[in-house]
Amino acid sequence: MFFSLSELELRKIHFDVVYRPGEIQLSSDLRQESDLHAEGSVELLRNTLGEIRVRGDLKVEVSAQCDRCLEPAMIRVEGPFDLFYRPVPETNGHHEHRIAEGEVDLSFYEDDGLALEDVLREQILLQVPMQVFCREDCLGICPVCGENRNTVSCHCEKPASDDRWAALKNLD
Repeated sequence: MFFSLSELELRKIHFDVVYRPGEIQLSSDLRQESDLHAEGSVELLRNTLGEIRVRGDLKVEVSAQCDRCLEPAMIRVEGPFDLFYRPVPETNGHHEHRIAEGEVDLSFYEDDGLALEDVLREQILLQVPMQVFCREDCLGICPVCGENRNTVSCHCEKPASDDRWAALKNLD
């Protein structure tokens, strides 16, 4: 769903959409498992030189690989969002543009508007935790035999320490 500036100049737009798994490409290591439901509104703010405000709620379940055992881990992403977008600043060449302290929470859009899919993708990626676990007490993979300790109780012995690091153990 694309919100054009010409349409936003006329009125505030409300949306209530459902995206099936696979309709929005999230990232190579994140997979959408349920329908993505999003509802809210988009408006062009008056007297702002093209600033767009997107407010709404989203709800979706995604999966990623557990960082301990490499099995799939389900992540529920839901909640409100309230975002501001400005047109990309005009620059001559490849010069840097200084962003004022109050503009840190702003994003930018190019051309004639804003795609809702891009907004939702960004919100999902920001809400997924840095470390993903299939469960809080995940035991991970055995460093000796490589078995998933959540499903197999291996009896591997702890690997021998590397003698090259022995001198460091005596340091205080």
